[in-house]
Amino acid sequence: MGLFKRLTKSKNPDSKKYRREMAEMICGQHIKYVTERIDDVETVIGKNGGLNIRNGEFIVYASADVLFRCQVDELQASELLSKDGVVLTGPDLEHGGKMRTIIAFYVYYRK
Repeated sequence: MGLFKRLTKSKNPDSKKYRREMAEMICGQHIKYVTERIDDVETVIGKNGGLNIRNGEFIVYASADVLFRCQVDELQASELLSKDGVVLTGPDLEHGGKMRTIIAFYVYYRK
């Protein structure tokens, strides 16, 4: 990342610029599995998929299904401290606009 890009990077997680930059950063990651926590029980909802952006929407697909679809400007994304995955929160267009929080765990690749 260049010096100018690091200096102009948004630090406010509620801004549209930050949300777009975060979505671009995690776009293209391959997913090992996706979980969702409901009533303190974490359930695997999909395996083997990826993260994409299409027509201004952030899409999580796994197990040959679209599990989560949200407008990029409304998506809250934060990487896990281990950098092994990402927590995604937003109104899910696949489920009628219901607010959902899912965790997508990346496939491990040695870099």
